[in-house]
Amino acid sequence: MRLSGAGVAAMLAASIACVLLLSAPATAEMHKFSDGAKVPTYVNKIGPYFNTHETYHYYSLPVCRPDNVVHRSLTLGEVLNGDRMAEALFTIKFKKSVENEELCEVKLSPQEIHQLRDAIEDLYYFEFIIDDLPVRGFVGQLEERVLPHAHRVFLWPHVDFEIEYNGNQIVGVSVDEKQKEVELPDVEEGSTLTFPVKFTYSVKWVENKNVAFKDRGLHGKSFFPTTLEIRWLSIINSAVLVLLLTGFVAIIMARVLSRDFVRYSNEEEDLELESDLVDDHGWKIIHTDVFRFPPYKALLCALLGNGAQFLTLFASIIVMALSGLFNVHRHGSMNTAAVLLYAATSFVAGFVSGKLYHQMEGKHWVWVIVMTSCVFTVPFFLVWGVINSVAWYSGSTQALPATTIILLMFVFIFIGFPLTVVGGICGKNRKAPFDAPCRTKNIPREIPSAPLYRSLAAHMFVGGFLPFSAIAVELYYIFATVWGRDHYTLYGILMMVFLVLLAVTVCISVSLTYFQLSSEDYRWWWRSYFTCAATGIFVLGYGAFFFTNRSSMTGPLQTVQFFGYTLLACYAFALMLGSLGFFSSLAFVRYIYKNLKLD
Repeated sequence: MRLSGAGVAAMLAASIACVLLLSAPATAEMHKFSDGAKVPTYVNKIGPYFNTHETYHYYSLPVCRPDNVVHRSLTLGEVLNGDRMAEALFTIKFKKSVENEELCEVKLSPQEIHQLRDAIEDLYYFEFIIDDLPVRGFVGQLEERVLPHAHRVFLWPHVDFEIEYNGNQIVGVSVDEKQKEVELPDVEEGSTLTFPVKFTYSVKWVENKNVAFKDRGLHGKSFFPTTLEIRWLSIINSAVLVLLLTGFVAIIMARVLSRDFVRYSNEEEDLELESDLVDDHGWKIIHTDVFRFPPYKALLCALLGNGAQFLTLFASIIVMALSGLFNVHRHGSMNTAAVLLYAATSFVAGFVSGKLYHQMEGKHWVWVIVMTSCVFTVPFFLVWGVINSVAWYSGSTQALPATTIILLMFVFIFIGFPLTVVGGICGKNRKAPFDAPCRTKNIPREIPSAPLYRSLAAHMFVGGFLPFSAIAVELYYIFATVWGRDHYTLYGILMMVFLVLLAVTVCISVSLTYFQLSSEDYRWWWRSYFTCAATGIFVLGYGAFFFTNRSSMTGPLQTVQFFGYTLLACYAFALMLGSLGFFSSLAFVRYIYKNLKLD
């Protein structure tokens, strides 16, 4: 089976076009209103303030709700984000102010009073969506005193919207929910008491000509704790240290390799060498074994293919973010892009694994393609299944509905897997040989024993810690924004840190591979992979530190979500950096043995 280059390019172009179409920001024309026009308003979700990913439907609380709840059509990214938008009872008309408009009156049963008290004691917040802009506030307030003892729970039944507009467009929304308060009684079990509560709202329109539509939602005070600060001194310090380290390693390696080439050449015009340096030793003596294919090469090729896919995926997402495709006007647009890009870049995974396995003279290429498509997706669906089950049991909106699960399976089965197969076939049919600079003997050379500092564990510690130290500063902001519901906007800084990370990984991989070959150990294939993949272990450890020492997240659902998704992210991170380390070492090994003069 052969596919033309035009056919493959057409498939990839169609996939990428779908990603760009679904991720494109909303235009200003879609958000223009005439005076008195109804502004689309939706209720969305509620949840504990410090457990921002533990969310429930707003109408799960005993509040005003319509007889027939009408849900808004959501994008894939919004569903994955836990959004469950439904039409609100608020009637908001453009430039029409409203004062103390009654929404409804609810007679709370004892069970409903307990539900509201528990929500307020857990510091629940609500989220509404007005013209695609999120607005958040608290359900109520808890008042506690030791002396004299007091434990009072107040419900805030009134919301006061302040909407800013510029011309015929809305540029900002805020809410003040603390205007009125109603103390909820502490009802004893078995009581038949009903407690009436009247819910009201107000709308105030304020003109603001200083904010353009493209900047809406970016001004004003953030509801969640703001952690996204540009600490230029720390970032520049890390970048300078990393660049110095990279330059230092590059210079040292160049000088050492230059000396090795001179020592191993044995030419008459070379500089005078001491007699003990003329004998072959070090990395030259293993030239007949250094290109001996590793064991479990099918698994290695599958891992390398997935790593190349995630490298392409992460780079594409950062470029799209820099292009302004992700913003506050499109909820979950990055989630949608990530899912579709993962499916589209499956071609890269199949191509890399198929090509490399064919070059390693493998015979079971069909099994390699299947393994390539399962290396990440199987662990992902297993971990996600646990998370989704816990969310479903808790009644959280983070539990995906059946239709979304079927859609994700459809994307994988009918887009991701076929593209993996197509990429594998294209890679297998490429006639490029492995082209090893040295011939490999049939009998492997005996490997001398190595000291502890040259062991795999030592190399994994060094190869994992140094790249991790390059991203440690920015890693805090990434964790804080992802798990704090803030919008990450410093994509330029993220790109710089990403490039620094790649540079450090390449230099560390090449250096450690050289030290391994110098100790006459030719088993560099798997070690070069594990050495750089160890960075994922350090990131996972930092995630555990962040959860216990830098956040206030609690509860089984939030804990399972945090560690489950962090584990998957670190696994993808390890696949990406492990593949980068391997290909860097492969290029380095080819280079030094290609420039070595052999008898």
